[in-house]
Amino acid sequence: MELWDVYDRNRSKTNRICVRGEELQHGEYHLVVHVCIFNSGGDMLIQQRQAFKEGWPNMWDLTVGGSAIAGDTSQTAAQRELLEEIGLDLEFQHMRPHLTINFEKGFDDIYLIEEDVQIHTLILQQEEVQNVKWASKEEILTMIKNEEFIPYYESLIHLLFDCRNKRGTTQGQLSI
Repeated sequence: MELWDVYDRNRSKTNRICVRGEELQHGEYHLVVHVCIFNSGGDMLIQQRQAFKEGWPNMWDLTVGGSAIAGDTSQTAAQRELLEEIGLDLEFQHMRPHLTINFEKGFDDIYLIEEDVQIHTLILQQEEVQNVKWASKEEILTMIKNEEFIPYYESLIHLLFDCRNKRGTTQGQLSI
């Protein structure tokens, strides 16, 4: 049984915990994280979900993602998901997400990390992941069109690749 902290619209914990799958009430939200690993060549590490996974079986997805469990911060959830799903242990303590996307019932923190990971060293969580590989932006967009990749907005994929090694929403430096 997975327990989630419940947040208000301002992203403050409400001191209420719910069980995964329980209907959140109006004005209640939960936290989700995604981690996208890019190599120095600009490709993203993507994972193929297991055939028996509920929701998007056999589909390719971003490096890792999942819900924060009760007691997690965004950073501890990202570190835990990365370690659980592909066996990669990175430190997130001093990291902030590159993006936060609000969705109907929560907040999705997205971390973009450059790390030249050797795929053969990864330990895939059998309950979640059947395969991983490096893919370019163009390959991922083609996979979305071919219904092999979770149908994210193409603009999100462009944004992830555009923001992968920088912060903010403008090109260049802003002088203050």
